[in-house]
Amino acid sequence: MATLVPPIPTTEDHNKVDEKVDYFNLPCPIPFEELHREAMMSLKPDLFEGMRFDFTKMLNQKFCLNHSVMMGPTEIPSQSAETIKIPTANYDFGATFIDHPRLLLLGRVMTDGRVNARVKYDLSENLTFKANAQLTNEPHMSHGMINFDYKGKDYRTQFQLGNGALLGASYIQSVTRHLSLGGEVFWAGQHRKSGVGYAARYNTDKWVATGQVASTGMVLLSYVQKVSEKVSLASDVMCNYLSRDVTASFGYDYILRQCRLRGKIDSNGCVAAFLEERLNMGLNFILSAELDHRKKDYKFGFGLTVGE
Repeated sequence: MATLVPPIPTTEDHNKVDEKVDYFNLPCPIPFEELHREAMMSLKPDLFEGMRFDFTKMLNQKFCLNHSVMMGPTEIPSQSAETIKIPTANYDFGATFIDHPRLLLLGRVMTDGRVNARVKYDLSENLTFKANAQLTNEPHMSHGMINFDYKGKDYRTQFQLGNGALLGASYIQSVTRHLSLGGEVFWAGQHRKSGVGYAARYNTDKWVATGQVASTGMVLLSYVQKVSEKVSLASDVMCNYLSRDVTASFGYDYILRQCRLRGKIDSNGCVAAFLEERLNMGLNFILSAELDHRKKDYKFGFGLTVGE
């Protein structure tokens, strides 16, 4: 009888063994609120209209002052289809204190009467406290929010408490090295509304796919493809199955040696681009453009950022 020789293991066999999931050593997922962060980098740049100037002065390694001047038109609500704008100018003064890596204090005061404050403090290696508040002169527009974030070995959870009897909680768990599943619930006591949502995220070194659905009718799907170290392509589809509204977007993120270019186009006929160019150490030039062909609304802006 001929002796049976076992087959020689191949590279594919070794890869299959390596791909076995170690459920006791899974990575920690990203926070639930940042599920679409790669897509938002390309699809949601910080667009503006008019002129902007930002200056940051470092007083020491932990404390800095921020000055910001913004001049440009502001849209006002209108019942007609035509967009109505009025010229405005604002000055913002802010201060930031960072005791890395545990404490962050940030405050801003605007000439229009708004005051913003933000606090982030690590109570322990796993538990973080966050607080955000905005005070305005307009009635019922001031708000505040307190978050407690807990980071586990392979999961994250968050509890929220806000004004208007707003309560919320979220949880996300790594199922495999690449797949994360999560959910969230909220209750808005002032408006007597509640909701629940579910999400899934699959990420590799080359691409990220995310899906999110909520009982409020919102469905959001996003996909990001990393073409190279400097080029990323992103797309998303947002729809509301209750109102039947659907919007699709496609964007790009191109990082060069001295500048970064981001842009997008969506199914509503809106095209946008955002350019950040490094002129010198601590000096950046910004260009912003947004063309809404359906509403015939065209926005252009330029600015300078001084300081790191």
